[in-house]
Amino acid sequence: MKNLHQARKASLSAVILLAAALAGCGDREKESKPGQALASVNGEEITVLQLNEEIQRAGVPAARQQEASKQLLQALIDRQLLEGAAEQEKLDRDPKVVQAIERARSLIVAQAYMQKRLANVARPTPAEVEDYFKQHPEFFSNRKQFQMDQLVLAAKDLTPEARAAADAARSLEEVAVWLDAHQVKYGRAQVTRSTSELNPQLSKKLLGMSKNQLFSVREGEHAMLLAVADVRDAPVPLEVAAPQIEKYLMSNKNKELAAAEVERLRQHAKIEYLNKELAAGPKAAPASMTAPAAPSAAAGTAPAQDGMAAGIVEGHSESSASGAAADGVAPDTPAPDAPMSPAPDHAAVDRGVAGLK
Repeated sequence: MKNLHQARKASLSAVILLAAALAGCGDREKESKPGQALASVNGEEITVLQLNEEIQRAGVPAARQQEASKQLLQALIDRQLLEGAAEQEKLDRDPKVVQAIERARSLIVAQAYMQKRLANVARPTPAEVEDYFKQHPEFFSNRKQFQMDQLVLAAKDLTPEARAAADAARSLEEVAVWLDAHQVKYGRAQVTRSTSELNPQLSKKLLGMSKNQLFSVREGEHAMLLAVADVRDAPVPLEVAAPQIEKYLMSNKNKELAAAEVERLRQHAKIEYLNKELAAGPKAAPASMTAPAAPSAAAGTAPAQDGMAAGIVEGHSESSASGAAADGVAPDTPAPDAPMSPAPDHAAVDRGVAGLK
């Protein structure tokens, strides 16, 4: 009888321990999604913290958060439904999906580390901002604006005969007459570029060109024949340029520190290339991750490049101008307070300068 009582007691203890273990698992499951629940989709909770994360990522202003919350919650519900359906079909176990998840996780963790390392970077001082302003008068105090007329045609139609006609023409209008006579389809446009967008060498060449002097740019399936119609003074004062200069200098600081941190980690790591053919050369720069920057910090620091900015050519020359507008027509005039120019593509500059008369 005593043995039977001890057995029952042991069995009861085991049940209690099992119940406690299961309760602990339930607690951990709840802890995996902390925050007040807003909805439940097939037993899976969507919480306030998840919704707040969506609001923050969407950049919703405070005045619109109440309205946006309803829409974003519906989006979270839809996402949960799709995720659940995918899991039922075991798509979450698909090797490509698993690889994509691992890549996303790796990027998020690496960015979090870099954000932590760059959290206390000192902002540029007013003296640094003013010094940059003074060192680059072509972007600011001496900024010039080029107004250009252009004809846009298919690259295949820029034949040797068309180039010869453009070379002999005294104006863009004469080229248009020739194209009309030979039934070559083209479009007209006006573009404006400033010395803050173009490489200094190209700006200097354009400033030295006579009015209506022709040059051409070829990019992909499109070609552009251009002529400078007017050059105007378009200075930008320090008080207008200062915010953009500060963002540009801050972005540069972050990139430099990020590259230095990656290099430091490389020096203290044991890196072994199992495929020797993919090993980097001794002087190759590491493909380091640049510092994550808010969209507002990136705006204006590097104006959009097109065929004009990347590589200008004339007449019988051709250039591959990376970054040209997809339709061959340069975009509209940029804001005057977008002063910065990216580091010049020296090969494109050389091609452009060589192609100008």
